[in-house]
Amino acid sequence: MINYNPKEWFAFVFHLHKADTFRKLWQIMAAMAIFSTIIAFLGLNYLELSQTPYAKNIGMMHSLLGFVISMLLVFRTNTSYDRWWEGRKLLGSLVNVSRNFAIKINALGIDGEDRFFFKNTIANYAFVLKDHLREKRIYDKESVLIEPLNELHLPNQIASALVSKVYALEQSGKISPHQLMILNEDLNQFVNVCGGCERIRNTPIPFSYSAFIKKFVFFYIFTLPFGLVLSLGYYMVPIIPFILYVLASLELIAEQIENPFGLDANDLPLDDICANIKRHTAEILI
Repeated sequence: MINYNPKEWFAFVFHLHKADTFRKLWQIMAAMAIFSTIIAFLGLNYLELSQTPYAKNIGMMHSLLGFVISMLLVFRTNTSYDRWWEGRKLLGSLVNVSRNFAIKINALGIDGEDRFFFKNTIANYAFVLKDHLREKRIYDKESVLIEPLNELHLPNQIASALVSKVYALEQSGKISPHQLMILNEDLNQFVNVCGGCERIRNTPIPFSYSAFIKKFVFFYIFTLPFGLVLSLGYYMVPIIPFILYVLASLELIAEQIENPFGLDANDLPLDDICANIKRHTAEILI
């Protein structure tokens, strides 16, 4: 995730960072500028489009289609941002439940190996969940599992180890049944956060909807020179690439943030969140 100062306007306007959509679109923008030049040259000098009946209606049609496509892109962007923000709330819940669970374990006065177990395992859950959401098979050396297998659902294994340890403490008389019930509420939250994040990752925007928007944008931009050549002439050459940049950028940004757990510049800062959980847990369970 990019850390930035929202008050630095000039930095936003003139700086091209690695996530800027201009880097991905400049080639097709240049191609559309060349295509627009050809259409303007042929239309104004050879095809005599101004003499064509209903020529002005072409521009009106593009105006109507432009309004429709803008509404579709707004809905697309809002839907993707909702997924991004829901993912951030789930990760915030993971931070809170990790702190709360560590504070309760600390208040119980548990020490020795049991305290060391919770200190490492609570932090391990965050790191394992991060790698699980990124579909990596990276295994933390401090994890409670001895022989990790790729086919295992690692967050479930860590959560299961936490639950088993708490139940073992209750059976050994180190905590009371009432304390067990209180701890169970936090243990359930670990699994709920994992399930919510998996729901976002495993449920992309419907294929037909995403493909339709891309096709709509492509054909709209491809036919736009025919609608603007009479009213703008050669002035449309810089305007067409700019319109392409605006419309295609909205779609690219929506694609990036609809799965907020990856490694793109606009994705959520999972590494920082996991590091904070580990640091805060270590501070509580010294």
